[in-house]
This record gives sequence, structure tokens and C-alpha cells, in this order.
Amino acid sequence: MRSIAIAPAFNEEQKIGQVVARTPRDVVDRVLVVDDGSTDRTAEVARAGGAEVLSLPEVVGVGYALRAGLEYARREGFDIAVIMAGNNKDNPAEIPRLLDPIRNDGCDLVVGSRFLSGGAYGGDMPAYRKLATRLHPWLMSRITGKKLTETTNGFRAIRLSCLADPRIRLDQRWLDGYGLEVYLLYKLIVCGFKHTEVPCTKIYPPKKIGNTKMRPITGWWDILRPVFLLGTGLKS
Repeated sequence: MRSIAIAPAFNEEQKIGQVVARTPRDVVDRVLVVDDGSTDRTAEVARAGGAEVLSLPEVVGVGYALRAGLEYARREGFDIAVIMAGNNKDNPAEIPRLLDPIRNDGCDLVVGSRFLSGGAYGGDMPAYRKLATRLHPWLMSRITGKKLTETTNGFRAIRLSCLADPRIRLDQRWLDGYGLEVYLLYKLIVCGFKHTEVPCTKIYPPKKIGNTKMRPITGWWDILRPVFLLGTGLKS
């Protein structure tokens, strides 16, 4: 099964080189950086490290960038896509943990969880995110009927054939931001695809070099919105 690692990135010239360099080429067949309209050297640094780069002409949002990466992966005939942060918060050495349940156990979606035994998180993680990353799984568990420990972590792997299901509509404009990954998790669970979690680490870089671009209010509304809209049936 051919696999591709996808890292959406916006103005990450200081970190994207490390993301690309740390991604094991004996584990994934290609590294794709989706440059979301960066105004710095993100694309140049990624290419210099050996990554394929898909450059978007303007800033459109992480969800749009991720959707573009997944479409690229399907066009290129990959079987599995690994998604990871472009700001070096994930540990690419843990990618086999995501791939093994798909390759060996028939899973369709594998999400890395910092809250499982064997997982960890650290660094300058904002206080509001410590609270939100525990509240969100609780809400999603109640709505989907499945116990979840992690729902907002972008470090995950998906069997790309799942995206051919007409019930999964990633091309909706309201998913251009942070909500796309939540939408995808929700839909795969309620549509009966096989999902599991594996332990992972999430390390936030020092604040002085920028540990997140998410805004506390608008960013977290983006992530909470799919839970309410899908749970109430207002969106599909």
C-alpha cells in the first residue's frame, strides 16, 4: 500500500525543513507540503529538503489546503495519507503507529492521541488548548456514541478509498478552516468506517518562534462548529 505524508503549512520557513527532514522515507513513499499562500520561503525550504510542494495562490485555510493535498494523493494513486502539522509539533518517527492499523488490521482512520497511555504532550501549549482538547472529545463521544480521547489532533492516517463515499463531502466551503479534520472524523465514525486511536506525542515549540497560528475564539469555533451542525443535522 503506497503512502504519502501531507503537511499543510503557512509561513513556516523556520520549521518546515525539520518536518521534511524528520519524515522517514523508508516509511512513506512521498512527502507533500501544501503551501497555503505563504509569503516567506516555506515552499523553497520544503523543496530543498526533498518534499513535493503544492502551492496555493493565496491563503485559503488549513482545511482547504488539506483537501487539496488529499485530492492530489488520490490523483497520484496513493492508498494511505498521513497528515501531520507543518509547524513541527508532531513526531514523524511515530508514523508507523498510524500506518500499522490500516495495513494490518483493516482500519480506515487512525488518529494519534496524546492522552492515551504511551502518549504525551509538552512545550508551550496554550492554556486554553489544554482545556479545549479535553472538552472536544467529550462532546464528540456523546454525539457519535463512541468513546474518544482525541478529536482535534491533526496527526492521523486515512485510507484514501474512504473519500469516494458520497456521504463524505469535503468540498463544502464551511470546511475551509480547522473544521475539516473534525468533520472527517465524525463522518467516518457515523458512516461505519473502522476507526481507532494510537498513542502519540505532541510538542509545542517555544512561543518565541510561534507555536500555533490558531486564534483562541475564531479557531476554536471552527473546530466546535462541525460538532453542533452535524449533530443537529443542520449540515451533512
